[in-house]
Amino acid sequence: MAKQIEITLTRSIIGAKDVQKKTVEALGLKKIHQSVVREDTPAVRGMVNRVSHLVTVKEA
Repeated sequence: MAKQIEITLTRSIIGAKDVQKKTVEALGLKKIHQSVVREDTPAVRGMVNRVSHLVTVKEA
């Protein structure tokens, strides 16, 4: 089984750039403090890097 990471939205997307809002939405996050578990792939890591100031990541 592939490694998993837990991504939590910790800051509001109000005032964020459009690209960042769409990236957060594509990760499956809608509300602050909501968490999702995703596979640890280069694509997901790239998305997390783009919005790293809005989310926290930990190994699941």
